[in-house]
Amino acid sequence: MNLTLKVWRQKSDKDQGKMETYQVSDISPDSSFLEMMDILNEQLIAEDNEPVAFDHDCREGICGSCSMYINGEAHGPGREITTCQLHMREFKNGETIYIEPWRAKAFPVIKDLVVDRSAFDRVMNAGGFISVNTSGNTQDANAIPIDKHDADKAFDAATCIGCGACVASCKNASAMLFVSAKVSQLSLLPQGKVEAKERVQNMVKQMDEEGFGNCSNTGACEVECPKGISLENIARMNREYLKSGVS
Repeated sequence: MNLTLKVWRQKSDKDQGKMETYQVSDISPDSSFLEMMDILNEQLIAEDNEPVAFDHDCREGICGSCSMYINGEAHGPGREITTCQLHMREFKNGETIYIEPWRAKAFPVIKDLVVDRSAFDRVMNAGGFISVNTSGNTQDANAIPIDKHDADKAFDAATCIGCGACVASCKNASAMLFVSAKVSQLSLLPQGKVEAKERVQNMVKQMDEEGFGNCSNTGACEVECPKGISLENIARMNREYLKSGVS
């Protein structure tokens, strides 16, 4: 495959940045998108040019750090996959591909396609934990009966990898899908009941302070989420938030 790449280049959050055009050739349709980016960078280095900075770690769809905005879609045209799981057979020979970083005030660009997602870490630090001490005192799994429906919902919410695709997809750059997944994961389980009221209040407060927007109710976040996190979690977080303020 021969492709034209329009790649966002930006030295830091202080720089304006712009699209640069590159040509790559003989790309295997079976290559992953990141392998194609590796080939581009090898080409740039061979030409004594600065390679494109992009984030990656596991390349197995687990960490979500490979986040890229590809042709106007978070993680590209595939569904329920991360960028590293996207293969070049999703594109056509001769196609022009636009590659950009996440666009959100709370996710400032570090360099090129790499953004600072530490805002998510601060939201988690505000309440994404439990105070129950399980270290060295682990109970048998059957000692705390949990309704299977609740356990399934908690596990579904726990699959969130915090990649930020929900923020990138939302026209308001809302982080409510991410935050609600973390709130739901713990609020559905008995271990998370201890500080449930403080958790949702603190995490929502931190989310707002980071500069994320409000939920747009368009559902783009669920569509683009690589783990298929449900909008039901946002409704659950809203209920938890209301309960925490009146009881």
